[in-house]
This record gives sequence, structure tokens and C-alpha cells, in this order.
Amino acid sequence: MKAEQRQSAYDLIAMGRSSLDLYSNDIGAPFEEIKSFAAYVGGCPTNICVGARRLGLRSALLTAVGDDQVGNFILHFLKREGVETRYIVRKPGYRSSAVVLGIQPPDRFPLTYYRDHCADVELTIDDVLATPLGECRVLLITGTGLSKEPSRSATIFAAELAREQGAMVALDIDYRPDQWHDQRAFGVAIRSALPLVDLVIGTEDEIKAAMLRDPEQVQVAHSQISDARVSGDIEHAIRELLRRGPQALVEKRGARGSRVHLARSTEREAPPDCLEVPGFPVAVQNILGAGDAFAAGLLYGLLMGWDWYLAARLGNACGAILVTRHGCADFMPTYSEVMAFVEEHGGL
Repeated sequence: MKAEQRQSAYDLIAMGRSSLDLYSNDIGAPFEEIKSFAAYVGGCPTNICVGARRLGLRSALLTAVGDDQVGNFILHFLKREGVETRYIVRKPGYRSSAVVLGIQPPDRFPLTYYRDHCADVELTIDDVLATPLGECRVLLITGTGLSKEPSRSATIFAAELAREQGAMVALDIDYRPDQWHDQRAFGVAIRSALPLVDLVIGTEDEIKAAMLRDPEQVQVAHSQISDARVSGDIEHAIRELLRRGPQALVEKRGARGSRVHLARSTEREAPPDCLEVPGFPVAVQNILGAGDAFAAGLLYGLLMGWDWYLAARLGNACGAILVTRHGCADFMPTYSEVMAFVEEHGGL
């Protein structure tokens, strides 16, 4: 599956959350001993949008911010990056989102979301109608966008509209347990969206959480992302997910790279075709945002007409670079940075 080669105003429109990210400057310090934070911009679709722009794609963001200083901070950064911001809506009476993160490599990254009364959850169908989805090659939506109304209906509507107008629809599962009133509801929402989606991107834990219905099996830790584990058979979950409509599922595997699972046009009960794509060994500073850098690289490759292996390998390189850096959107690599990194590590 490749994104359609057509004349469009945008290569990518990403829809969903945006935030102010406050990341600890005291690397390795327990959260209660942090003395200062650095201020960045984040949020899964926002990170992917910025990452895609730095690689050279024409990207636009469909989100909402509050009529506040945090909203000004986010918009200023995105304009500086060259991301199209005209579809970012101000929501008076609602707050721009924020995230606070501690950094204790290699495996502790305590994360707290501040999303009460959050502006991007207030995205509506009218906001979608004001966005030219027929003028993009790929629409990216996320699982968090399905967590509450009215953004849930707006996200589903955007996927419907984009697909009707010939765009590829990509879903980043983006599972954040504390954004859901019931973990089972997460799976219900993701499964309901799958018939509208061409490409799904997620980790093993996210894929399992999306496909398992038994509440005793959906046991994702709320304390921190790095501890999340969901019981169940990943291969069964992959087959079940692809049976519901997507043409491809790309599984992010951290240091192990990624796997590309392609649905077969026939024999839907047969195991999907699977392509193993190795990663790049690096020293980890911060894992948050690495998956978004991966998605930006993957989408770049697909939009450039690359095959699955090369597109996923580029995604692996983008993710590897980001785990060596402090933040998310502010640290997304440029195309020249990725190519230099790849050359130093044996090529794509």
C-alpha cells in the first residue's frame, strides 16, 4: 500500500491533541527531586506533523488550543516550523493541554497529563468541515482523539470524509490509559474506527489493548507508559485487527526495530505477510516521542513511493535519533540529519 500520487495542497493533515510539554532537566532524578523543566511542544499528531515537515513534507495540523498563553506558545512554535496552522481552532473557555515528564533512563519516564477541560477534545464536525481533507494525501488520526466527545465523532467523520475524497487514512493507536473512563471502551472505539483506516501504527501493548475484550486481560499500568503490559497473543491480535479492514499494520518494537504486517487480499483467516525491519542501536535518554518520529519517517517513505522495508527502516532511524534527545516535536530530525545518521550506521 502506498499513498496515492496526486496533486494536493498537503502531503499530511494530522488531527488530534497538541500540548505544552514540560520535561525534566534533571536527568535521572526522581520526580519529587526535579528542580527545573524545559518547555516544548508535544502531542502525538503534533509531533508527527512537525516530524513530517522537518523531513520535507507539506503538513497541516487540525487541532484546538485555548484562548490562552499556552495556545500562543504552541502556535508560535508550529508557525516557526512551517506547519500549516490555519485549521487550528481557538476554543474560548477551554484550556490548552499540558504534559509533565520526569526522565530516569533507561526505563522510567513518569508522565502526568493535564487535560481537564481540554481544548483539543472540543474539536467538532464543523471544525472538520472547515478543513480541506480532499486536499491531503494522508489523514492521520489517533486513538486519543476517540477518547471523548465531541472529538470522537469529529475524528470518525474526518476519516469518513478523507477516505471518500481519496486520501489514505492512518491511525496511530496512541493508547493513554488515563484518558479513558474504562479501558474496555478504548478497544470498542478503536475497533469501530478500523473499517475506515488503511494503515495502523502501534506498539505490541497497544495492539493487544485495542483487540482484547476481556477486562481481566486489559491490565495496562496507569503509572507510566514504560510499565504497560497487556496479556494475550500478539499474533492473534494482529490477525484480528487486519481482518477488520486496514491494509497494513506497522508494529513499533523499540530497540528491536519494527514489523510490517500486510493483509492478504484473500484468505483473510491466514496469517498476514510479515516483514521484519531491524532498528539502530543507540543509548536511550528519553523514549517519549520516539514512536511519533518513527511514524513521521514511515509516512515520508510511503509518500515518496518507497517500499515498506525502506519506509519502516527510515522510521526506525528517526525514532532512534529521538530517543537520544530531550524532547519530542522540538527535536524531530531533519532529512539531512537522518541520512547522516543512517550512513554512519550502515545505510537503510
